[in-house]
Amino acid sequence: QVQLVESGGGLVQAGGSLRLSCEASGRTFSRYAMGWFRQGPGKEREFVATISRSGGRISYGSSVKGRFTISRDNAKNTVYLQMNSLKPEDTAVYYCAADTTQYGSNWSFEYEYWGQGTQVTVSS
Repeated sequence: QVQLVESGGGLVQAGGSLRLSCEASGRTFSRYAMGWFRQGPGKEREFVATISRSGGRISYGSSVKGRFTISRDNAKNTVYLQMNSLKPEDTAVYYCAADTTQYGSNWSFEYEYWGQGTQVTVSS
């Protein structure tokens, strides 16, 4: 099993940047592909980004492509989400998740473990 703890959320003005972190417990972090999802008020959970176990394969949701960057440091058991050029519509609770497959997935139901989420609010 793995436990995930997100951090780095907060309030930022439109056009600003934030960096989210998700630290995993245990010593098997490199066995998991990792993903970021978000859920805005009154919205369904949305795929943001995923990164494979090794970090060699990455995928982004269409709404964040070109603005967000996912990365991981297996030595630190941590996955990151660098968010630039933030927009008010990026306001959401952001969740990281762990998937036992090699490459990860765009589908939330394929992820086995989830963090508690961190709030990101972008003001206009």
